[in-house]
Amino acid sequence: MSATPSLPQPGPLSLSRLAVFFAVLGPGLVVMLADTDVGSVITAAQSGAQWGYQLLSLQLVLIPILYVVQELTVRLGIFTGKGHGELIRETFGARWAWVSVAGLAVASVGAIITEFSGVAGVGALFGVPRGWSLSLAALFLLLVVWTGSYRRVERIAIALGLFELVFVWVAFRAPIHGDQVLQGLGHVPVRHPAYWYLVAANIGAVIMPWMVFYQQSAVADKGLKPEQYTAARWDTAVGAALTQFIMAAVLIVTAAVLWNGHSTAPLNTVGQIAQALTPSLGDTLGRTLFGLGILGAAMVAAIVVALAAAWGFGEVTGYKHSLEQHPAEAPWFYTVFSVGVIGGALVVAFVPDLVALSIGVEVMNALLLPLVLGFLVALAVKALPHEHRLRGGYFWVVVGVVVLTAGLGVYGGLSSLF
Repeated sequence: MSATPSLPQPGPLSLSRLAVFFAVLGPGLVVMLADTDVGSVITAAQSGAQWGYQLLSLQLVLIPILYVVQELTVRLGIFTGKGHGELIRETFGARWAWVSVAGLAVASVGAIITEFSGVAGVGALFGVPRGWSLSLAALFLLLVVWTGSYRRVERIAIALGLFELVFVWVAFRAPIHGDQVLQGLGHVPVRHPAYWYLVAANIGAVIMPWMVFYQQSAVADKGLKPEQYTAARWDTAVGAALTQFIMAAVLIVTAAVLWNGHSTAPLNTVGQIAQALTPSLGDTLGRTLFGLGILGAAMVAAIVVALAAAWGFGEVTGYKHSLEQHPAEAPWFYTVFSVGVIGGALVVAFVPDLVALSIGVEVMNALLLPLVLGFLVALAVKALPHEHRLRGGYFWVVVGVVVLTAGLGVYGGLSSLF
């Protein structure tokens, strides 16, 4: 097989081809729907409110970048049959594996808090006490994972994540001015640190440490085979495009409603974002659809983040770590998942749902990219069977993408300090 994994070329459709695709469909779509989590929606909304359409082009550029990164996790999962943490431990040793899991832990804590902040924010829109909304969400997540196989958890996650498509529908109803969109696409305010900070937040909202761990481990746990590699790449490509279209939709709506031609004050609450996204739909319908979109984003991401943490720790420590195993067979795996869910809910129960916190979490993800992407590329060079390793021209393409993306994320994240 060629070392250059360009997007698979479409061939004649057949029932067998579709059957293979839908059998493989899951890990890529789930992780991409989780990618458009509460923090990502908030970041996109903040981008549109403060900078209009000037960050819209970044959302489109990030589609191929996201595919390049997550395709490596698919390749590693299929051709080694091992999760990300396990492969780092076997290839580079336990010390480096713990370093990678430390980065995962930091990112996961921030993400879980962000997801439950979104749940609490939606509850507040409808007058539901924070304690009730958080408790019900946590209980639902625990029941889904403790009582389901991998395939059942995957199907529920996809169903929850599809509620995010509400934002695309809202974008089509927004009062968009084409001339302003074109003007924003061609304008980059390079001298504004606040702009670069949101660039970092958008990059960190798209490429996250837990996504790398989740998709590789999910591919391995699902048992995908080498002959399913092409379909798995399509799964990833479709997911990458879908998540960025949702991000772009949120940005477009908030820009159309709130932006007045120059940088404005930041949004501070989930309620403010709801008011920006839903005026054309009416109060009741608008709040309901917005609530479903945010709740779907929060729940699918909470499942993915907590599972990524449980898989990551299991792969490094060696304890059993599969959704195909009963909780009695893999107690530590389910315990880590539960601690993540319950801990996140408890923290948010006592901390206000600040938009600034969510954006800060995404910037933190951007600052972790050199570590995360460095390990990913190193594994693709060393751990894969020779015929599937990164090499030749595509190796340099991937290295260029990784260096530019990580460098831009770090630069943007640190720009606010100067």
